[in-house]
Amino acid sequence: MTLSPAERQRYARHLDLPALGEAGQEKLHAGSVLVVGCGGLGSPVLLYLAAVGVGRLGFMDPDIVSISNLQRQVVHVTTDIGRLKTESATSHLRELNPHVRLEAHPERLEAANAREHFANYDLVVDATDNYAAKYLINDICVELNKPFIHAGISAHGGQLMTVLPGQSACLRCIQPDAPANAPADAGPLGPLPGVIGSLQALEAFKFLTGIGPLLTDRVLAFDALTTEFHAILTNRDPACPACGAGAPTKE
Repeated sequence: MTLSPAERQRYARHLDLPALGEAGQEKLHAGSVLVVGCGGLGSPVLLYLAAVGVGRLGFMDPDIVSISNLQRQVVHVTTDIGRLKTESATSHLRELNPHVRLEAHPERLEAANAREHFANYDLVVDATDNYAAKYLINDICVELNKPFIHAGISAHGGQLMTVLPGQSACLRCIQPDAPANAPADAGPLGPLPGVIGSLQALEAFKFLTGIGPLLTDRVLAFDALTTEFHAILTNRDPACPACGAGAPTKE
């Protein structure tokens, strides 16, 4: 591709970076990312990936904007209350960067549609808010050998990691099943998903451009109350029910 004069102005700070330059910006333009969830985590992911010029940006969410979302879901504004989140996100992302191809999927992620959607993108970003969706994303991405970026938040804590199926630990390597005593759905602190979602966007940026090591075989945990990060080293589990010898054989 050749950057247009308008794009060269827009991405001028990227073009000046020796580690990125025009070649890196072209990789972003050629890349595609599907963000599952347009809420607290999805908002900063979408805003930053649109801003940096990812060529094709998909986003999936069946919900509508409610007033209680606005304390943290910064891709939406007050006048969007009652709109589909995918419609609201489309409007604001188009205003942010008209050079990005936006693909809205106003539907719930399910086993019946996950494979079809995931197969059409280079990378999947898990910006969901429930264990069922997170494990579904993990299992389908592992099955398709599709890289994805996992994250989760609750109250004042959050964590993320990047998964390269067949190369690095997946979610089930670390936690084979959702915990039976999952914490109550309280919070989160408003800026918390901004911190974790921005890091997800950074991982997606690095994946598409090939700049810097990815957050693989490490879970980066963050406590917003103490403002502390902790990296927890992980390894693939040979007996993992998703990516190990214990995984079901795919026909």
